[in-house]
Amino acid sequence: MSSLNKGVRKAEVTLRWDPSPLGEPAHDLDIVAATYPADDRHGEPAYVVHFDSRSPDGTILLVRDSKTGQGFGSDEVMTLEFDRLAGSYGRVVVGVVIQQRDGRRVFADITNTLVRILEGHTELGQSDFAEVPGSTAAVVGEFVRSEAGDWQFHSAVRGFDADPQSFVSLMGSSTY
Repeated sequence: MSSLNKGVRKAEVTLRWDPSPLGEPAHDLDIVAATYPADDRHGEPAYVVHFDSRSPDGTILLVRDSKTGQGFGSDEVMTLEFDRLAGSYGRVVVGVVIQQRDGRRVFADITNTLVRILEGHTELGQSDFAEVPGSTAAVVGEFVRSEAGDWQFHSAVRGFDADPQSFVSLMGSSTY
């Protein structure tokens, strides 16, 4: 049986970008995941995982957090264990936000960005943010629990012009 028949059990979100040019302030991008109750999938999130944090039950964990984009491979990595997530949750929205500490930056200002959503070696979705170049934050997809209890991924890139705090309150407000 393929993972598509069983639903998504465990996913990984990876993010990479090139460091800023020498002498310029560092680019800092962050993966953000908001978890919503099954009975209010578009209301306020039950909790948000971002900026070197984890979910209360340990099912969503930011395992690598870069503030500069320096290094090899992925600069940020988040794992999501849906097979352990409580039945009271029905939706998880995943996004990327650019920290705005040293002036306004948009995705077009940052070179070689790439976010990938994986289940094992299977790529569920990816984006280089070319579809939202003028945005400071973007939703990259959502995981939704079906009536049968399986988790399904829906890829959808939607840009926002929002600071990190505002983005958290906006990112799950729509369906994709």
